[in-house]
Amino acid sequence: MNIQQVKQRFGIIGNAAALNRALEVAIQVAPTDISVLVMGESGTGKEIIPQVIHQLSSRKHGEYIAVNCGAIPEGTIDSELFGHEKGAFTGASGSRKGYFEVADGGTIFLDEVAELPMQTQVRLLRVLETGEFIRVGSSKVIKTNVRVVAATNENMLQAIQKGKFREDLFYRLSTVPIHLPALRNRKDDIHLIFRKFANDFAEKYRMPIIKLTDDAVQMIENYSWPGNVRQLKNLVEQLSVIETAREIDASILINYIPQEYSNTPAIINKESQNSIDERELMYKFLFDMKKDLTELKKLVVELVAKNGKLDLNPDQSSLVNRYYEEVQTDEIPQPRIEAPKTQSEPFHIVESHEDDPYEAHEEVEESLSLEEREKELIKKALEKHRGKRKYAATELGISERTLYRKIKEYNL
Repeated sequence: MNIQQVKQRFGIIGNAAALNRALEVAIQVAPTDISVLVMGESGTGKEIIPQVIHQLSSRKHGEYIAVNCGAIPEGTIDSELFGHEKGAFTGASGSRKGYFEVADGGTIFLDEVAELPMQTQVRLLRVLETGEFIRVGSSKVIKTNVRVVAATNENMLQAIQKGKFREDLFYRLSTVPIHLPALRNRKDDIHLIFRKFANDFAEKYRMPIIKLTDDAVQMIENYSWPGNVRQLKNLVEQLSVIETAREIDASILINYIPQEYSNTPAIINKESQNSIDERELMYKFLFDMKKDLTELKKLVVELVAKNGKLDLNPDQSSLVNRYYEEVQTDEIPQPRIEAPKTQSEPFHIVESHEDDPYEAHEEVEESLSLEEREKELIKKALEKHRGKRKYAATELGISERTLYRKIKEYNL
C-alpha cells in the first residue's frame, strides 16, 4: 500500500514532506514487530500512526488497545497494564487480566508514555525484552506476544536528564522513531485541513459549508496553531455552528483565534523599583565600594604622612581620581592628583581647601561611616524578617554565613 492509499483509508489530509516521511516509515515498519515511538506536539494526530501500523501488519486481526498513560492513576496503572490476583490490594475482589494479557497477538498503543511511573517503566522494559510479565499480587510468570507502539509530546532527552524516564526504556521503545510535524510547519496543508473539517461538520450538523475569504486564508496560514490540528478542528466546528454567514472573512475569524503572547517587555510599576533584586544590587555595590575605599584610605593616609607627596605612576593617579569622583559629596572636599611637570618631580595632591592640609582625612571618616550604614541595613533587614537570618541574607544579597559573621562583628 502506498502513501496516497494510506491517506485515503485513514482520512489523513496534507502533502507536507515531513508528514509523507512519517507515513512512509510507518508503512515500512508495519509488517515487522519492531517497537515504534511516535513523537510530536500535542494535537498533531499521533494516534493515527499506531492505527496505520496495526492495520498494515500481520496482527490486524488481533486486539488493538489504546492506553492513555497520563489518565490512569499511579496506584492502579500496574493493575491495568498487567492485571492482578484476587486480594492483591484493597478492593481486588477477583483476579483480572491486564491489557498486555488481553492484547496477546495484537498491538498496544501507549499514549503519553512519558507519564508512566518509574516502577511501571521497569515492568514495561521486561515485557519488551523478554515478553514476560507478572500480575500484581502473583508470582507466576505469564508470556505475551504484543506489539508496542508508544507516543509522547515530551522532550524525552530532557525527561531522561531529569530522572523522569529510564534511558534504557527510551532506547528500547524508540527502535524506530517517527516524528510528526507541527501544523505551523505545514502551512500549505492548513487550508486543505480546514476545508475537510468544514465538509465534515456541514454534513454532521446539516448546514451549508463554510468558506474562507482570501484574507482569512492568509490569517490561518500565518497563525502559529499551538494546539495544532486539534485546535484547528475545534475552530472550524465553532465557526460552523455559531456563525450565520457561510463566508468567513478575517474580521470574523479573528474573534475565534486566541491572541498570541507578545514579546514586548512588561510594564514595570513604580513599586518594582524597590524590588529585592534592585536592593541586592545596591547593597552589593555599597559593600564592594566599602572594600575599595578601605584600600584607598590606606593610600590617602600614606600621602598625608608624606606631606602630600608620593611617587605614583599614571595608572595609580587615575585610580585615585576616579574613586574620589565616585564618592564625591558636598561635605567632602575632592582632592586631585596632579601630574608632575618634569620627570624628576613627584605627583602632588591638590586639596580643594588649601588652608587645611589635612582636609583629605575627611574621606577616612566617610569610609568609616559606611560600616554604620552597613550595620543599619543589616538591622533593618533582620527587623523586617523578624530575626530570620536566611531571608535577611537573601534580601541583602549576601550569604547566610556572611550575615552571621557580620552580626557577630557588629554585636547585633
